[in-house]
Order: sequence, then C-alpha cells, then structure tokens
Amino acid sequence: MAINGIHHVALSTHDIERSLAFYQGLLGATIVFDAGWEQGTDLADTVTRLQNSSCRQVMLLLGNAYLEIFQYRTPTPNPVDPARPVCDHGWTHLCLDVTGVDGEYQRMLDAGVDCHSEPQWVSEGVKTLYLRDPDGNVVELQEVFTDTMEDGLIGIPAFTPKTVTA
Repeated sequence: MAINGIHHVALSTHDIERSLAFYQGLLGATIVFDAGWEQGTDLADTVTRLQNSSCRQVMLLLGNAYLEIFQYRTPTPNPVDPARPVCDHGWTHLCLDVTGVDGEYQRMLDAGVDCHSEPQWVSEGVKTLYLRDPDGNVVELQEVFTDTMEDGLIGIPAFTPKTVTA
C-alpha cells in the first residue's frame, strides 16, 4: 500500500445549514456534492456500522482537500461538548493553509467566530490561529511565510529530538 495523501476529513453536525454558512460562506469552501441516504440503505448501514441510518451529506472542496459534513436524522446522534478541550481524545483540529492569517483573524472576529487567541508565531515562518466552527470543532488557520523548512516539509517546523524522562 502507498499513501497518496489525505482525501477528506468528515464531521457530523446537528445543523448542516449552519455548518455550510461557516465553511462555505465564511471560509469559501465549494460544494462538490449534496446528497445523503434514507433509512433502509443497507450499504450505508454496513459502512457506518449503524442500523436504519439516514442523513444528509455534503462534500466541500477546501483548497487541496475535501471536508465531508453529515447531518444524521437517524439514529439520533449524541451531542458533544462544543467547548471540548483540544487535549481530549479524538481529532483535535482541522488545519487549513491560508494567506493573510492576520486579516482572517479580524474577519473571523467580525463574523462572531470564537477565536482562541490572535494569530501566534509557532515557529520560524509559521503563524497560526485556532478558532471554533459553529459546533465547537477546532479549525486552525495556518500561514507559512517560508517556502521550505529545515526538514524539507512545508509548514512543519524542524524539531530536535529531546530525551523525555517521566
């Protein structure tokens, strides 16, 4: 097997229109398809390991990757804490490569988006901003100001391994 890269990330929401207003309207994503399935769709139930599932499903294009959003009608989803700390187990955030992160910060504030802080320099040539989508999922807007880093990976700082003692 060869991994070619990340195709998409998916999230579940209780209000898909609100999520689309954020990802499409505010962040500029493009809808690739808007579909779903009704109860009794055996293939969907097999893939998701659910019974009698039904949902609306929207695939968005965000630059070079996709974001898939589900709003399940059945079975009834359990809510999550919209203020879940990023240290809790599970996905911690979705990172989007942007230009003009400082301007995006102000635009997000003007739109009423919950930002963790103003953009921060996290390493040489990399500035980042954490914010929350309408469901509380963390989205990182990252701007890379250099073409390459020491380790050759764009936007990933070169870290020197350190010995950690318990």
